[in-house]
Amino acid sequence: MKAWKAELLLFVITIVWGATFSFTKIGLEFAFPFQFTTLRFAIALILSLLLWWKSFVKINKTNFLNGSILGLFYAGGFILQTLGLQFTSVTKSAFITGLSVALTPFAYKLIERKKVTLYQWLGIFFVVVGLYFFTNPEISNINIGDLLTLISTFFWAFYLVYMNKFTESIVNFSETAQLVITQFLIVFACSLIGSIIFEKPETLQFNHKLIIALLYNGIIASVVLTSIHTSVQKYTTPVKAGLIFSLEPIFASIFALFIFNEILKAIEYFGAFLILLGVAISEFGEIISTAILAKFNRNVLKKSQP
Repeated sequence: MKAWKAELLLFVITIVWGATFSFTKIGLEFAFPFQFTTLRFAIALILSLLLWWKSFVKINKTNFLNGSILGLFYAGGFILQTLGLQFTSVTKSAFITGLSVALTPFAYKLIERKKVTLYQWLGIFFVVVGLYFFTNPEISNINIGDLLTLISTFFWAFYLVYMNKFTESIVNFSETAQLVITQFLIVFACSLIGSIIFEKPETLQFNHKLIIALLYNGIIASVVLTSIHTSVQKYTTPVKAGLIFSLEPIFASIFALFIFNEILKAIEYFGAFLILLGVAISEFGEIISTAILAKFNRNVLKKSQP
């Protein structure tokens, strides 16, 4: 698969992920965070096993270990982010989570020892500034929710890098399914343990809103999107994937506009523009500069000819 096709799929994933914020927000009105994540990944685990159990029973030690590592990073990022939302605002959470795009290059260099290009660094700069304007966070008062969310960004950054590392040699979907199911198994186990220790089961309120939120997050956002993500990210770099995923707050706000009637301010539109600009610079900066330089060299060569 060509890199641009993989990045287009990651862009589509980001759009659909944008809606998970609204559905999670609805779900947390009727369930505590660990309860919600336990039920979400129970649905994802059961459905993925129904679809791909023949692949999972053939899993080898390496794929189980790799899937478990990915699952631990996924669980850490998702659970800490969800817990943090109990104590901080949505805008601060979105801003802090978005900072994972700035941490990914360091994780990439540490684990893969690969070079991050100048245009990717420039794109990251515009994305971080854009995230600040888009979320307009009040950073004067730091609380436990902010710290939990900040810790989650390290999990997301390493998750993206290890996703590339563990999938680059996979050539068939059977092995991809093994990694996906193992991730769901680990996240489900971590969430269930957390729910048993910290939450009371009688607080769960089953109704149609909670069920819709769980079905969307468990089936579409987890089974479908995680399968695609695990299959295609290896065709690009973790840094580019992180930049594309930084668009999630924009799409989250678009969905919130229709679901909760939340209106964006002018400064937020400016921030969204900077985020899009940062992603565009990372994606097309080198291509455009190479084309301009080639054209310049051709013009110089023509002028130098008698």
